[in-house]
Amino acid sequence: MKKNLAAMTDEQLVAMYAKGVNEAFDALLCRHKTRIYSYIFSVVKDNDIADDIFQDTFVKAIMTIRQNRYSESGKFGAWISRIAHNLIIDHYRQEKSENLQSSDAGEIDILNRKELCDVTIEDELVTSQIHTDVRRLIRALPKLQREVLIMRYYRNMSFKEIADVTGVSINTALGRMRYAILNMRRIADKHNIVLTL
Repeated sequence: MKKNLAAMTDEQLVAMYAKGVNEAFDALLCRHKTRIYSYIFSVVKDNDIADDIFQDTFVKAIMTIRQNRYSESGKFGAWISRIAHNLIIDHYRQEKSENLQSSDAGEIDILNRKELCDVTIEDELVTSQIHTDVRRLIRALPKLQREVLIMRYYRNMSFKEIADVTGVSINTALGRMRYAILNMRRIADKHNIVLTL
């Protein structure tokens, strides 16, 4: 049975699992676990968080298939990647809402190092204000542009990775990035926000 499952396509395995063959989902898990876990870990950089998101990804997949709501014919790999991607975003949203203080504290700690002792308090305040303004500008962007910008600059993802995860072409990902930067400049100019020391 296991040998036969290994030779099946993702879609055949999904169909079998939907009919109650649990081994079919085990085969899907074995096939995709390394790639999905590696992607999650590359973003969150923490084993425990990566484990939680990884488990949640496959639990969500199980629930969707069992409830006959899976409709991504021929695209299981991309679909499971999108679930992981959305759960990562949910994790960061939750972390942000639970602990807004920590991100600001981190930026101050970065500046408060011995080798930077010649930095004045005014410089620190201006830098802190720039970080706040940039975050505000990012929040003002349309969702799709904001998503690409965060993945590119805050998670160091390549445009190919961004395209794969968001299910668009590389050109579309590049276009969204370009419009995100143009929009940030436009909003900054409109509100007289200066983003340099």
